[in-house]
Amino acid sequence: MLRFLLHRVLAMVGILWALLTIVFALRTVIPSNPARTLAGPGATPALIQLERVRLGLNKPLAIQYFDYLRDALHGNLGMSIYTRDPVSQDLARAIPASVELLAGAVVVMAVLGLALGLLGGASIRGAGPLRLVMVSGASVPTFLLGLLGLLLLYGKLHIVPAGGEVSATIGAPTGPTGIVVLDGLLAGRLDVVWDGLRHLALPAFVLGIGPALIIGRTLQSSLRTVSGQDYIRTARAKALTDRAVLLRHALRNALNAPLSLTGLEICGMLAGIAVVEDVFSWPGLGLYTVHAITTSDFAAIAGVTLVIGTGYIVMNAIIDIAQVAADPRMRVRALA
Repeated sequence: MLRFLLHRVLAMVGILWALLTIVFALRTVIPSNPARTLAGPGATPALIQLERVRLGLNKPLAIQYFDYLRDALHGNLGMSIYTRDPVSQDLARAIPASVELLAGAVVVMAVLGLALGLLGGASIRGAGPLRLVMVSGASVPTFLLGLLGLLLLYGKLHIVPAGGEVSATIGAPTGPTGIVVLDGLLAGRLDVVWDGLRHLALPAFVLGIGPALIIGRTLQSSLRTVSGQDYIRTARAKALTDRAVLLRHALRNALNAPLSLTGLEICGMLAGIAVVEDVFSWPGLGLYTVHAITTSDFAAIAGVTLVIGTGYIVMNAIIDIAQVAADPRMRVRALA
């Protein structure tokens, strides 16, 4: 197991290095001039040259590459054209909001996906329509689902807020984590917790419902596959109830494919979070990326790319480790 973990860590380091190299290569080939942009539209050639020297763009390409790697490892990702602040500071403000939204979506995906998978795999009455709902629901575009949710739950029923992370009038505490719900709990502000959950509910559901339906459908298929195995027939021969057979024997051996798919779906949510944050004005990485793209702010775009890429790599490693821990057969192969 230790050898497997060491292999995964080395693979993560190699992929992160490749990601940094690709981002640097893109920075060198794009037509925009960051020195001219930072200097301003009316800057003189001398002032632009000073900006080039300050940014290190006058150095040979190899020196720029090693400086970029060194700065990235120290958290220096350049200056944002849009906010005029260091990109690392912007990311530090935006990441907690995205983590909160992603955590809510993962809860929706896990709970709803597990429930739908177990209901479909238990061969209960109504499983056929349930499968139809899962197939059709997973095909609804995220932005359309978000707009429909706002139209119904905010515009018609006034159940949820229009957008944002917390109401402007609530006076949310500036806690250590930057996550509104968690900081509200730490400060003992139940009003902040409730307001934060109300703002979180709809965007988390919109972001998590598609992956939940896919996970549920995959788990249902896996449960039906393992239900014909010898150990399942042996468990039934011992007069165990269907519930005990499903939860204690079939579920653990059917988790392999759903767990693998879960990692991909979480990474997919990372890639698609910009759509949800833009629809709901959620102040996270996605909304920051939208503003960066509209202003051609490459430093900000590169910073978000590195953060999301790192999250993608780490999440895949976690899922691989979870698969090895859940499936004894994979554990044996990992230890071999």
